[in-house]
Amino acid sequence: MRALVAALILQLALGAALVAFAVGGLPVLGLDGGGRAPLPRAAVVAAPHVNRFAAGRAYAEVRYQVSLGPRPAGSVASRRLATHLRRLLPNGAYEPVGGGLRNVVGRLPGRRPAVLIGAHYDTKDIPGFVGADDGAAGTAAVLELARTLSRDRRPGAPEVRFVLFDGEESPPGTADANFVDAGLRGSRAYARAHRHEIGRVIVLDLIGQRGLALPRERGSDPRLWARLRAAARRVGVLGAFPPASRPAIYDDHTPFAAAGIPAVDLIDFDYPPFHTAADRLDRVSAASLDIVGETVLELVRGL
Repeated sequence: MRALVAALILQLALGAALVAFAVGGLPVLGLDGGGRAPLPRAAVVAAPHVNRFAAGRAYAEVRYQVSLGPRPAGSVASRRLATHLRRLLPNGAYEPVGGGLRNVVGRLPGRRPAVLIGAHYDTKDIPGFVGADDGAAGTAAVLELARTLSRDRRPGAPEVRFVLFDGEESPPGTADANFVDAGLRGSRAYARAHRHEIGRVIVLDLIGQRGLALPRERGSDPRLWARLRAAARRVGVLGAFPPASRPAIYDDHTPFAAAGIPAVDLIDFDYPPFHTAADRLDRVSAASLDIVGETVLELVRGL
């Protein structure tokens, strides 16, 4: 369960204690995930006026992942999915996390520090939970971004890393208050191992629902978020990125932000099926995947 935290708590936590957390996995104070007041949403967000990200292909990938059923970390279905993901990423490989878990990683060569685009591929261990938006949508968008960017000529461009994190969700029986210790296993491991190689981090989580609205959550770097909104404006979808902000959320960007790396989390947390069996394929929209895909593609190409 992701934990919403007040802005003041965030400011205190992103000091020395958060650096220690990123390096050593120390707990950070936070609140449990309640109080998600609905955000005002634009009635209609225009489709991007560019067509470089294949949203239909990304949606088909969501469908495939959902067809595997629940995919909690370490499960047979999760291992099967990891094999599929590694095959689709450029220079795909596994990277051990510990406890039998593994991140699936890919890369496009370039100069350091690298840009990291990430999502989590595990689902919460809840009966019947297939995580169409919470897991599959972000993972599918990362795969399609990797496919699109791998066709670019990239002289002088930064290295791009694609990291699909295992173990973002906390194991069954874990109290919400212990999420920071028990969850984020893949991103904590990757941040510990590679924090000196990464310059910017973009995490995609809960990006597929209809009527998408992505305000800045306050754990996201303001300057990088401003560049993200500028990219959204250029591709014609600024309405999906309102100027409002929301309380900070502990998510896979947190270990990188804790280590001082500019990181943003694209997450529409006003999602009624969150961590319920109703998070099914019919909740995901190819149009929303397209909005996020085109925006992130524009941002990364401009970095």
